Amino acid sequence: MNVLSFKIMAFFFKIRDILLSPKNILKETGMKPGMMVLDYGCGPGSFTIAAAEIVGRAGNVYAVDIYNPALKMVRNKARKKQLGNIHTIETDCYTELDNKSMDIVLLYDIFHQLTEPDKILQEIHRVLNPEGILSFSDHHMREKNYLDSIPIDLFTFQKKGNKTFTFTKTT
Repeated sequence: MNVLSFKIMAFFFKIRDILLSPKNILKETGMKPGMMVLDYGCGPGSFTIAAAEIVGRAGNVYAVDIYNPALKMVRNKARKKQLGNIHTIETDCYTELDNKSMDIVLLYDIFHQLTEPDKILQEIHRVLNPEGILSFSDHHMREKNYLDSIPIDLFTFQKKGNKTFTFTKTT
């Protein structure tokens, strides 16, 4: 993605965030202060910033993206909002996070673009703690494709919210 395309996408996400508050969407995850959250494919950081505000100083949010300008935008937003609990990771798959270290993984509006979704899901499974959840949404896909795309040997479907699907880690 070139810089201009990214800036246009970020602009449209700002409009989306006004109409659909990221914090309201994150309520479906059960996110609480002190949690460890991974925003996989964070883009310009709408959900990263909202999650960092929810988990507070006792929690941490890891923003992962393959595109460095997206991570730069997240860091700038975090600095402006004085959020010291956001950490950025530039990668196309492996996060280098500890095994079973995340309480919640957000996988929003990126799945349809992944070239190796199975590798990404393996990585998410690795970092998610046994009681953790995968919160999934991709408006580019149909509901049936959501459920068919997530391997049952890795994740178990739990519930459908208004905007997200919740999966737990299959152990």
